[in-house]
Amino acid sequence: MNNTNEDVSAQDLELQSDHSSDYLAQPQPRRLRGFAATAAGTNSTGKGKKEREKEKERTKLRERHRRAITSRMLAGLRQYGNFPLPARADMNDVLAALAREAGWIVKADGTTYRQSIPPSQMGSFAARSVDSQLSGGSLRTCSVKETLENQPPVLRIDECLSPASIDSVVIAERDPKNGTYASVSPINSVDCLEADQLMQDIHSGVHESDFNCTPYVPVYIKLPAGIINKFCQLMDPEGIRQELIHIKSLNVDGVVVDCWWGIVEGWSPQKYVWSGYRELFNIIREFKLNLQVVMAFYECGGNDSSDALISLPQWVLDIGKDNQDIFFTDREGRRNTECLSWGIDKERVLKGRTGIEVYFDMMRSFRTEFDDLFTEGLIYAVEVGLGASGELKYPSFSERMGWRYPGIGEFQCYDKYLQHSLRTAAKLRGHSFWARGPDNAGHYNSMPHETGFFCERGDYDNYYGRFFLHWYSQTLIDHADNVLSLASLAFEETKIIVKVPAVHWWYKTPSHAAELTAGYHNPTNQDGYSPVFEVLKKYAVTMKFVCLGFNLSDQKANDSLVDPEGLSWQVLNSAWERGLVTAGENTLFCYDRERYQRLVDMAKPRNDPDQRHFSFFVHQQPSLLQGNVCLPELDFFIKCMHGEMTGDL
Repeated sequence: MNNTNEDVSAQDLELQSDHSSDYLAQPQPRRLRGFAATAAGTNSTGKGKKEREKEKERTKLRERHRRAITSRMLAGLRQYGNFPLPARADMNDVLAALAREAGWIVKADGTTYRQSIPPSQMGSFAARSVDSQLSGGSLRTCSVKETLENQPPVLRIDECLSPASIDSVVIAERDPKNGTYASVSPINSVDCLEADQLMQDIHSGVHESDFNCTPYVPVYIKLPAGIINKFCQLMDPEGIRQELIHIKSLNVDGVVVDCWWGIVEGWSPQKYVWSGYRELFNIIREFKLNLQVVMAFYECGGNDSSDALISLPQWVLDIGKDNQDIFFTDREGRRNTECLSWGIDKERVLKGRTGIEVYFDMMRSFRTEFDDLFTEGLIYAVEVGLGASGELKYPSFSERMGWRYPGIGEFQCYDKYLQHSLRTAAKLRGHSFWARGPDNAGHYNSMPHETGFFCERGDYDNYYGRFFLHWYSQTLIDHADNVLSLASLAFEETKIIVKVPAVHWWYKTPSHAAELTAGYHNPTNQDGYSPVFEVLKKYAVTMKFVCLGFNLSDQKANDSLVDPEGLSWQVLNSAWERGLVTAGENTLFCYDRERYQRLVDMAKPRNDPDQRHFSFFVHQQPSLLQGNVCLPELDFFIKCMHGEMTGDL
């Protein structure tokens, strides 16, 4: 062993310090006590002070090392074990999660006990326990054939099971006639069954009641974007009626309609046209469906799969020809016209109005125009679009800029208004030379390890990197705060919804590069969603999370270290911890039951001890009249969300 090792030296120093303190604490002769006091007084002004400073530094290093280990352990439990640990979990949270995983009951005050199982259900309990562990590997449950004399009933545990699957046991009871032990497990084969066989048997008996009598989660279907043209005219009223007939037959709770800024205020500032939407809402009223409306302050047809292209208002684009800095800008100076830059939220550059004033005027006009529908309760909620695609994010991974999955994206802070904000923040911090974007952050399709900023131990975690990322994310938070403060005035006593993106790729890397460029300062050692959710909580907003409906096996780029489940649980638990109401929306069209199953599992987690669940779910799909939607699958999904499932999903 190397005696110069720092950790060993630190330990030796601690032992010496302990022995010295023990010695001084013992009763000593007066002459020796006086000598010790004199010596201590002499050395305290010099050598003792230096030693204390060194010990402080060593203590700091040990604490940092301990925190790094803890952070990696918690990250591993979240990412690979799907443990719903809080963002700032301690060892109590870890112990409680492990105990619940093993089947114990852990109450909020720490009381822990094991729930007893009736003997009549012991056989099926073993099968259900195996089901919960199959994802961790190939498990086998063997029947017990050993015979023991003069022994009470024996509980046998298969040695091939992992420690986490202790519940997967076979109960053997002694036959008094022949002295043998027969298994009471429903698996009576002498040979061990493989995992695939077990899965098939278990699913046939367990899923039937998985979601029956579970909480009722309303389901809304989003209507296509192109049903109203740029002149605010309803394109096909009869086609809409046929669509709503199909929707109503599926027992859907309501529909979601986008109100596009580029249509309503498309030609002149403060000249709002709502005629097409009035006709559409009247048809929806005939079918007695609830209505959610989206204030769409962004472009349609940028990154999504919609065939309709609905741009920002023409008068805004005309302003942008002379002042391109009203749009988000990347490092190369390319402008993104999907939505307005947050740098003009309080700049009077839109015909004498600021960005947030423009948003407020449209929201107020909508509330006034459809006051009758608000009064009668037809309009259930209003979603406010806070960024590209309606999601609270920077347009950092825009396909029109050449981005392709799984690129890390680029920072969007190079218009003159955001640059001025960055210079102001750097000056207040006392480091004016920090008033710049990172010059080693790569490009749209870079990988984290290819950059000096996002690589492991990269600049994202140094003093400048933390300053820049904090400013970048705080700008996103301030934009949400500014717009929601006015939305709460325009829509008093109406539920307000904000959509949060699911930037899941590179989630397993330390930097979480794609989340950083999107505006969420969420590296491994920090929770980047809690500050955002504090603002949403301030205005009692419902957080709608984008649910992907797939797992790692669906990914084409497994080398991008994706973790949609880990991200989902971090976001949802962070929101639930702050008392936010949550909801979901799928981003990929679902055609098979397996994906529907994942969406239901996310909306109503079966193992959540607090019984938390979504308040509603928005389902996106092609038109039901196109014939490429599997209606039986969709019908079963809706029944699962409603807690009415009566068969095997």
